Amino acid sequence: MVARPTLSRLAPAMLISAALLQPGQALAISVEVAKKCNLLLGKQFPPRQAANPAAGSAKGDGKAQRDFFKKCVDNNGDPDTPPPAQNTK
Repeated sequence: MVARPTLSRLAPAMLISAALLQPGQALAISVEVAKKCNLLLGKQFPPRQAANPAAGSAKGDGKAQRDFFKKCVDNNGDPDTPPPAQNTK
């Protein structure tokens, strides 16, 4: 006769697997940095039509805008400076 797994046997295994599958800790950005980068994004990529964000950007595409915003956030609101070097040693 084959033993059936019961909830008391499966629960610890499910908890351990759930704990191991958790994503890494994400870092949150500050509101001030996000607002500053959003303002700089609007200046760098002006809308094709004023007050109509659905019209698209006059310069660049969505990927360029995302890259600009990410670079700005990585540099704490200053997109012109290079990101800080990380030690890989």
